[in-house]
Amino acid sequence: MGAYKYVEELYKKKQSDVLRFLLRVRCWEYRQMPSVVRLTRPSRPDKARRLGYKAKQGYVVYRARVRRGNRKRPVHKGIVYGKPVNQGITQLKPTRNLRNVAEERVGRKIGGLRVLNSYWINEDSCYKYFEVIMVDPAHAAIRNDARINWICNPVHKHRELRGLTSAGKSYRGLRAKGFGANKARPSKRSNWTRRNSLSLRRFR
Repeated sequence: MGAYKYVEELYKKKQSDVLRFLLRVRCWEYRQMPSVVRLTRPSRPDKARRLGYKAKQGYVVYRARVRRGNRKRPVHKGIVYGKPVNQGITQLKPTRNLRNVAEERVGRKIGGLRVLNSYWINEDSCYKYFEVIMVDPAHAAIRNDARINWICNPVHKHRELRGLTSAGKSYRGLRAKGFGANKARPSKRSNWTRRNSLSLRRFR
């Protein structure tokens, strides 16, 4: 086994003494830092490499902090001027997962870079911390690399905001296949529109 494999096996046992101590100490450090901060290198190099990171020019890693828990309905004083069915304020679950929220925040803050992928690094009672792999589409090292230069196309601008990253496909229900995922493709909205639209053949 190589070094990356040992690190991977270590992270599979998160309740071991070594990792509990390491995560606790690192989490204290993360709490003192801003919510979005650039890193010199990934804290989990094995995980980052599996998700497409390379230690070369044009690749950047950012750490993002997201508050844990459910999504509270953003209404003034908790008053919903509508029917009782919509009057719930707390205990509402967000559609998007927290990893995607972290990607979106980094993507909005650093608009010139493209989000490649992200992964969990830490959590405490209040926050979850994720590292987001970003790629510079204007850098020559990226544009000349045939494995990654697909991300330079304009169609991949802000892919994290449109649910095209790995975390985005997860909350859109695209991880499932077959009979159980009939209404998820190509998206829930377009599938619903197609099933609820009458389309008749025209005589020409």
